[in-house]
Amino acid sequence: MRRPEAAAPVEDRTLRAILLMLGALLAFTGIDTCAKWLVQHGVPATQVAFVRYAVHFLIVLGIGFATGARVWVTENLGAVSLRAVTLLASTLLNFMAVFYLPLTMTSALMFSAPLWICLLSIPILGEQVGPRRWAALLMGFAGILIVARPWGGDLHWAVLLSLGAALAGALYAILTRRLAGRDGIHTQQFYVGLVSTLGVAPFALAAWTWPQGAGNWLALALIGGFGWIGHQLLTLAHRFAPASTLAPFTYVQIVYMTASSWLIFAQPPDRYVLLGAGVAAASGLYIWLRERALARRGGKG
Repeated sequence: MRRPEAAAPVEDRTLRAILLMLGALLAFTGIDTCAKWLVQHGVPATQVAFVRYAVHFLIVLGIGFATGARVWVTENLGAVSLRAVTLLASTLLNFMAVFYLPLTMTSALMFSAPLWICLLSIPILGEQVGPRRWAALLMGFAGILIVARPWGGDLHWAVLLSLGAALAGALYAILTRRLAGRDGIHTQQFYVGLVSTLGVAPFALAAWTWPQGAGNWLALALIGGFGWIGHQLLTLAHRFAPASTLAPFTYVQIVYMTASSWLIFAQPPDRYVLLGAGVAAASGLYIWLRERALARRGGKG
């Protein structure tokens, strides 16, 4: 008999959570790399998003049938559905913003998500964020601004779209933490795939274009796998540490993105990218060291 997926309990394992988060960010870089490759080769962005979520959904559904778990059964239908909607909203708002704004500006604004997470985790999750962690977050965001240098041009109204995408991404992370221990990881993944696939399908099918060449087909196949792996690791990470603790490590993705841009698209970083990435990575390292010290003393901050 098929059964609901059992939810694993929330545990306090900060180092494991950080490693899982770093793996998730690497997978998310794979998504962006595949997406950039496909869009450059004429595949519409909505189609890329559809395939990314559809493959994600099919993987989770296959796991459910293989294990005998009813991954679609949940006692938190509203929360898991809202979590999926926030992720889809973040994706769609980001796509809209990229149409109007340079990628440097949208990237900088999207990296404001950790600040939103720390701000919103206080009233929603009841977490405490001390002044030193806030300082590290601000330092990390300063590093992203050094990388992106968004002050070089006139501001456009579409910055609101990017800020909306960052806010939606922050809500997704917070809801992931809130659902930890309440629903199984594959159940959460099931609803992410289902809601997002259905939400973007009409736009993708209206402008469908078959990719040309083996490289494009490979990228199209990989993007869904990267999506599933990334969100699997992200969900696990939030079982082991609060959202506000994991938030600063989002900045490390700029290092992965820089490597991808250099190795795959022959776009090496300039001195500002190197400086900003170093500042962002340093903020994440500080948070990790701070968490270890607090864990030994049983303090907060």
